[in-house]
Amino acid sequence: MKRYGIRVTLPDGDPMGAAHLLGEGWEYYRWYETAAERDEALADMQRRIPYYRAADRTSERLEKVDR
Repeated sequence: MKRYGIRVTLPDGDPMGAAHLLGEGWEYYRWYETAAERDEALADMQRRIPYYRAADRTSERLEKVDR
């Protein structure tokens, strides 16, 4: 079983949390074998997406978790 994860949620009041989109309690997890793999993936997920406009930012919250 993979022990190291990243929990992805939306901030309160985020428009994507509307019931007809992702829903208020939306979340998902990504799991990794090692903490190093998880930390590398987290750093990659926190980078600015290159094809977004300069002022655009993702609103998801990323949090390290362990089982």
